[in-house]
Amino acid sequence: VQLQASGGGLVQAGVSLRLSCAASTRTFSSNYMAWFRQAPGKEREFVAAISGSGLTTHYADSVKGRFTISRDNAKNTVYLQMSGLKPEDTAVYYCAAKLGGYTDQTTLYPYWGQGTLVTVSS
Repeated sequence: VQLQASGGGLVQAGVSLRLSCAASTRTFSSNYMAWFRQAPGKEREFVAAISGSGLTTHYADSVKGRFTISRDNAKNTVYLQMSGLKPEDTAVYYCAAKLGGYTDQTTLYPYWGQGTLVTVSS
C-alpha cells in the first residue's frame, strides 16, 4: 500500500483545513485508515481513525469535536477535516493504513504516507 498525503499549509488559528490521503491499493476498503501527527520535538501521536466501511471512527481527545475523519472507498481516499485550528495543532500530519481492527498505536500501522505539514499561526 502506498499512501500520498496532501492539503497541508500555513493557516491562521480558527480556520478550517482539509487533508487528503490517496492510497494505491486494490484492497483499500479492507484497510483501517488513520491520521497521526508529529509536532517538532515530540513523538508521533494518534489523531483519528476510520474503519474500512467508514461506519466507525475514533478520535484523540485533543481533536474530538473539531476534526472529522472520512473516507471515499470509490476514490481510495481518506480525509481529515480540521476545524477550529489551534497553534497546538501545528505538526506534520501522516496518514497510515493497516488491515484488521482498530488501534491507535503507531507501531501497528505498517503503511505510512510521507506527511504533510500543517502550521497554525496565532
